[in-house]
Amino acid sequence: MRPMGEFLAGKGLTVLGVRLAGHGTTPEDMARTTWRDWVASAEEGLQKLQGRCQKVFAAGLSMGGLIVLHLAARHPLDGVIAMATPAYIADWRFRFMPLAQYFVRWVTPKVESDLTDPEAQKRIFSYDVLPTRCLVSLGELIRLVKRELPRVRAPILLMQGRRDRHIPQESAQILFEALGTQDKEIVWWPNSGHCITVDSEREAVWARAYEFIAKHS
Repeated sequence: MRPMGEFLAGKGLTVLGVRLAGHGTTPEDMARTTWRDWVASAEEGLQKLQGRCQKVFAAGLSMGGLIVLHLAARHPLDGVIAMATPAYIADWRFRFMPLAQYFVRWVTPKVESDLTDPEAQKRIFSYDVLPTRCLVSLGELIRLVKRELPRVRAPILLMQGRRDRHIPQESAQILFEALGTQDKEIVWWPNSGHCITVDSEREAVWARAYEFIAKHS
């Protein structure tokens, strides 16, 4: 998300990049957190922006997309950009996580890249293993956000890559149909994988995000 944030800052916007609890450090740190901690980090960032900005937008990728939609259901926002946001997890292993967390501490994520830019992976920080209990917590967050979507009234921009193999292709459409707001749209990126903010169409993604913010400012 940093490159997109730097692009938006270059357009004159006040940008705050939030590092969620347990992220960007070690898997052991993440294992001590749940979705409530991740949301608390985002809400702290939201409060900072609300204290200095007249209009506030939230943007997130993947799980971050879930978090910004959750914020939109509970806080007044001027717009939300949710990218590559899962409506459910298709991996068959996921259904066994609630039980497996008591016996298996770590899960190795799928390593096959879906990115079309061979340099894109260098722009991504990720853990080699993920805490099983955090995957269970992610499932709880997905279910919570899907229940909250009818309450969302802020303008919403959903974006997803057509080559995304990390979340179901129909995710964006499922979320779109459940949203309560009438000001909503989906933008598909035909040559991008899951991390659309760093893949081959990244600059167009950033520009589309800026257009959305400018339109609603």
